[in-house]
Amino acid sequence: MESPKKKIAVMTSGGDSPGMNGIVRAVVRMAIHLGCDAYCVYEGYEGLVQGGKYIRQMEWHEVRGWLSEGGTLIGTARCKAFFERAGRLVAAKNMILNGIDALIIAGGDGSLTGADKFRSEWPGLVEELVATGQLTAEQVEPYKHLNIVGIVGSIDNDMSGTDATVGAYSALSRVCEMVDYIEATAYSHSRAFVIEVMGRHCGWLALMSGVATGADFIFIPERPRSDDWQAEMCSTVRRHRKLGKRKTIVIIAEGAIDKEGNKITANEVKDLLADPEGLKLDTRVTTLGHVQRGGTAVAYDRMLSTLQGVEAVKAVLEATPETPTCFIAINENKIVRKNLMEAVRDTKEVANAVMAKDFAKAMDLRDHEFLDQYKSYIMSTNVHLEDGEKVADADKMRIAFINVGAPAGGMNAAIRAGVAYCLSRGHEPIAIHNGFAGLARHHADAPLGAVRSFDWLEVDGWASKGGSEIGTNRELPADSGMEIIANLVEEYRFDALFLIGGFEAFHAVSQLRQARDEFPSLCIPMCILPATISNNVPGTEYSLGSDTCLNELVNYCDKIKQSASATRRRVFVIETQGGKSGYIATLAGLGVGASAVYTPEEGITLDMLAADVNHLKDVFKKDRGQSRAGRLLLVNEKASKVYTAKLIADIIREEANERFESRDSIPGHVQQGGVPSPMDRCRAVRLAIKCIQHIESFGRRAQNKVKHDPYSTVVIGIKGASVVFTPMAELEATDTDWPNRRPISSHWAGLRDIVDILGGRPPYPKPERKLSGVRAKDMKRGLDHMSVE
Repeated sequence: MESPKKKIAVMTSGGDSPGMNGIVRAVVRMAIHLGCDAYCVYEGYEGLVQGGKYIRQMEWHEVRGWLSEGGTLIGTARCKAFFERAGRLVAAKNMILNGIDALIIAGGDGSLTGADKFRSEWPGLVEELVATGQLTAEQVEPYKHLNIVGIVGSIDNDMSGTDATVGAYSALSRVCEMVDYIEATAYSHSRAFVIEVMGRHCGWLALMSGVATGADFIFIPERPRSDDWQAEMCSTVRRHRKLGKRKTIVIIAEGAIDKEGNKITANEVKDLLADPEGLKLDTRVTTLGHVQRGGTAVAYDRMLSTLQGVEAVKAVLEATPETPTCFIAINENKIVRKNLMEAVRDTKEVANAVMAKDFAKAMDLRDHEFLDQYKSYIMSTNVHLEDGEKVADADKMRIAFINVGAPAGGMNAAIRAGVAYCLSRGHEPIAIHNGFAGLARHHADAPLGAVRSFDWLEVDGWASKGGSEIGTNRELPADSGMEIIANLVEEYRFDALFLIGGFEAFHAVSQLRQARDEFPSLCIPMCILPATISNNVPGTEYSLGSDTCLNELVNYCDKIKQSASATRRRVFVIETQGGKSGYIATLAGLGVGASAVYTPEEGITLDMLAADVNHLKDVFKKDRGQSRAGRLLLVNEKASKVYTAKLIADIIREEANERFESRDSIPGHVQQGGVPSPMDRCRAVRLAIKCIQHIESFGRRAQNKVKHDPYSTVVIGIKGASVVFTPMAELEATDTDWPNRRPISSHWAGLRDIVDILGGRPPYPKPERKLSGVRAKDMKRGLDHMSVE
């Protein structure tokens, strides 16, 4: 006999956060895909206790369109009954009556702690239900053990063990958007603003918004400022005003305290800034409140909620009675399972450490990125031009900054952070305008040459600026003239080169590295910070600008989908950028619930299109007019030389026989975005400072050391759960597909299957495997060929 289907329930509990609906959608569809029955528990633990209509089996189509909805559509509520054993006994009975013995919970640490307690009590609760005659031994036999997996949904990002909780980056996006608006009026009137953000026990929102916006001062619970924070803040603000700043932004977490544990309020800070005996600044207070919690999820939270929902279903199916309750976390760029109660214990330890005034321990208990970002904030915002930790005069370096390739969100934030660090350490940061083309042809043009020293006041306002303020160009050193570039490096006495850009920056350093034997002046440390919306630079799984691009594309697709939904029977084929990398198309497909995604790595064939068209015909044939969800297909601009977005839309229209419509849409350069996303800004600051520190480790005029050290030319990148520097020579030889301008291995390749599964795309004829790159033994020949060209 066929065994009964596994029944998996999902619920949301605690405070709502953007992305929770993405979790529910992913759990429901992944469970159904794996042959299970999917249930939703409405109104959190209250629904579990009430039972009946609150526990509903879900069908595939019922979660369509949920990705773009804010809050939680299945509700959340406080439940006093569940705090008592009697309430948990009723909840267990309701679950068994519905045949559920696997539960996925999205909520904060309190909700997940309650879930773990429920699981530990489960065997006893089941025995009590039988002993009291509420259920029979036969009824409970298949449900002797309860499997629970947690997903942390919280805008505070206050769970230890994970870099991000679902909803945190969406809330950060709201905060940064509001601060950007406030900055404009602050500058106009030369005012000071004190902005209070959420975070009773965790300062993540205050810290990251401070990093992303370049705030003058921040207050977080985990790291109070000096014993006399009043004097420290006034000194910092006075120094910034003396430099010529017209605006002052102070960001304070609602749980901010001083070193004695006394609460610091926004009004207290405001009075200090406005003190007629002190700074005398025209100061306002803005409390952002629940604005931070609202709105739809940003692209990152859609991706995170979807991948964690999928992993949670796998985890709950693989769990055994001996498996500790786990939660799904993300470290840098890797989805992992972690022990729930260990993480909850560490989270509570942070609050205990703060109460005990052991702030060093509180910071240590936060994830590594939190501490990194705090250091980055201090280094990039509180710039000390006269004092500070300066290097010895003999070690002071002239570090050239150059953008190479297309503009990408975060380029300016990276330059601002790098310049701030250089100035604080005593190095001289040099701007090269308009890439290698600007250096080669306009370096000495009067009155403003393409090579000049940075001024701190000039770059201080760049944190939220999109594009490239120093200009960028795709031209490579070989095109500009390698001898010219080498001579100019010597003429300007550059001690290092910091490149921010895409595959062109990678190719440029490859050329410069190979030219070192001929031109000794090029024996200087060179570091690349990848910045391109295509995310196609070898050596990293994340490039600056890709998150900004995804946000723009997801917002664009949401609007298009609204149009498609309004007419009910319409399919949109949207062309995405990304060069010969399908990253943007795939991740956007994940974030908008695309019906199909076409990438250069896989290609497009007529058989594939025929299968997808037949699927669409079947979908609309079954549609009885009740569903308002439109359909989206995403096609990368270089997925095929023949099958363009317009042609695919025309084919669909022709085959639809007027049963439904199709349109094509090309967002084009809109995808490069305007204001960079908070993630791109924050990572730009953190990674740029690490790059300058790496360059700094070589010191001045270290030609012999540089020439023989593979780490003298590196790419900084996020790989899995780590930030790493990878030597150029290694990447050129083992992980560069030169003809297609992308890495040989794509870390995101497996996500295409998830897009297809959750989008309901049936199996289709796979194209013949395309040559995705050149073999290692051909690398040298391909590299030489590219260099000659």
